[in-house]
Order: sequence, then C-alpha cells, then structure tokens
Amino acid sequence: MNIQYEEPTLGSSYSVVGSFPKSFGYGGEDQDLDLDPEEANPSASRPRILLMGLRRSGKSSIQKVVFHKMSPNETLFLESTNKIYKDDVSSSSFVSFQIWDFPGQVDFFDPTFDSEMIFKGTGALIFVIDAQDDYMEALGRLHLTVSRAYKVNPDINFEVFIHKVDGLSDDHKIETQRDVHQRANDDLADASLDKLHLSFYLTSIYDHSIFEAFSKVVQKLIPQLPTLENLLNIFISHSGIEKAFLFDVVSKIYIATDSSPVDMQTYELCCDMIDVVIDVSCIYGLTADGGGGAYDDQSLAVIRLNNTTVLYLKEVTRFLALVCILREESLERKEN
Repeated sequence: MNIQYEEPTLGSSYSVVGSFPKSFGYGGEDQDLDLDPEEANPSASRPRILLMGLRRSGKSSIQKVVFHKMSPNETLFLESTNKIYKDDVSSSSFVSFQIWDFPGQVDFFDPTFDSEMIFKGTGALIFVIDAQDDYMEALGRLHLTVSRAYKVNPDINFEVFIHKVDGLSDDHKIETQRDVHQRANDDLADASLDKLHLSFYLTSIYDHSIFEAFSKVVQKLIPQLPTLENLLNIFISHSGIEKAFLFDVVSKIYIATDSSPVDMQTYELCCDMIDVVIDVSCIYGLTADGGGGAYDDQSLAVIRLNNTTVLYLKEVTRFLALVCILREESLERKEN
C-alpha cells in the first residue's frame, strides 16, 4: 500500500497499534517451559534472552508491551510470574530468539535449578531493577545472578534495565543510574569479576525508552550487524538522507542504524510513523473481501512535517522496514 501524508505534526507520545492483526506478530502466547536438555542445547535452539529480577520489577510487562502490543495500562492487571515462561520471537532472520521470563525469586541453590542448562545457550541476560523501590535487595540479587551465569557462560551479554523511571525527575534518574552503576561494579570488583561487563539503561514502558534499550540488546545478538551498519552508512552518504533505521515492524526494535548518534526524538518519530502507517493500512489497505495485509511489499509512506523534515518508510522484507529522516529539499531533488 502506497500512502502519502502532507504536513501533519507527529507528537512524541507513545501509541499502541491496537488494530494490528494478531496473526502478523510473533507466533502465539507464552507457554510453560519444559527445560529439557535438547532444547537447552544452544546449537539446537535460537539464542536466548533471559528476563530476570525481583518480583513486581516489571519483567512480564516489558515482554508484553514490546512483543505483544499490550497497552502499558493493561499491564497493571498482569499476575505475578510464578513459573518460567518461554516466548518464541521468530518474525525474521534478523530477529530470531527466545525470551525466557523468570519468576522473581529464583533459588539458584535449589537442586532443580540447572545453571549449566539455563545459561549455556543464553545470548543476553536482562536484569530488571525497579527504580521506584529500594533497590539494595535487587543489587544483591543482580550480583548473585550475573556471577553465577558468568561462571557458566562468560560470553553472555549482561544488561541492566533500571526500570519504571517514568516516575522520577531527570536529576533523580541520573543519580539513580550513577548509584546503581557504582554499587553493581563495586560488588563485581570485590568478587574479582572485573572482566564481567554490565550495560545500564534507563527504561519505562510508558515511553520509547524500553524499545530503544531492547534494540541495543538485540543488536548484540545479530552477527550481520557490522555489515548492515556499513550498508546504511553507504546508503545515507549517497542519498542526502540524515538518518536511517532498519526496523522490525511489529516490535519497533531497530535492527541497525547508521553510525551517526541516535536522537531519542528522532527515534520516537520513526516509531510513531510505523504506528500511523499500520493503523491506516489496517483501515484502508484491505480489499473488499478482507484480503490483503496491513504491511506488504507495496508498503511505502512519506510524511512531511511542518518543519521541512520528511519521514520516509519503505518495506524491505515482510517484517522489516527502512525508515529514514531527510529534508524536504533532498526528497524533491530525488523526485525530480
């Protein structure tokens, strides 16, 4: 579907594509995880991302908002996770992994907890800390978790989401991140785990920060990332485009971008554009008999903002879209 929009003003508010066809997204709901050795073998399964943290830290909410299009307000009614749940994310060759959502109080000393089987095939471990709560207990659990995982698999990417920061002032966010970073790394240094690297992100499900953080996590699991980034750099250097993203359409995770810095407002505009295109396509892109799709090989959109900025979206594959930022004069030169 080819869509042209003239001079709307897109806000930066978070929106959810409620009309997105359920069959479009990642297959099925989460399911009880049967931890058999064959599935735990990394050569026999996709890379895994583990979501860990204390109870009510927001792990399940993150998963539902990013990968199942759930409204942030709906997550208030989610029950606490009391089992390990698995979610298969296999929408494309670039986003192909499993997310394992762990209950808050994992007992690493329980004989039934097989650290070797859990951590051996893991690509990334995300530990979620509730920034609005007293995080001293969470820091202790973080140290226990990452040190146990590192001994089994030192190649895991360790990511810390300092979550629910929407309720904090900007100064409080910065101070919390600094304090968590300092305490966590001091604990690792005291345990002689200086080679264990932690990455820290300020996140909230009520804005785009959770999508950007997950983008950074997923990119580390994509072996083709350097090639994709190089191709985007070549593309913008020969096209007059200012910024280019390769997006996973369903989750709004960006698979790759060019080497210029990512501005949060720019990223939010691109996410909003995807929402607008899919919403409009769901309404006007289907045929009279209900055929067609909200996103296909004809999907193309140009949105002109009232500050001479242009957003451009083009389908790449069934699940990937190229979204670009450029100036109106650059677009006019290409059209002429």
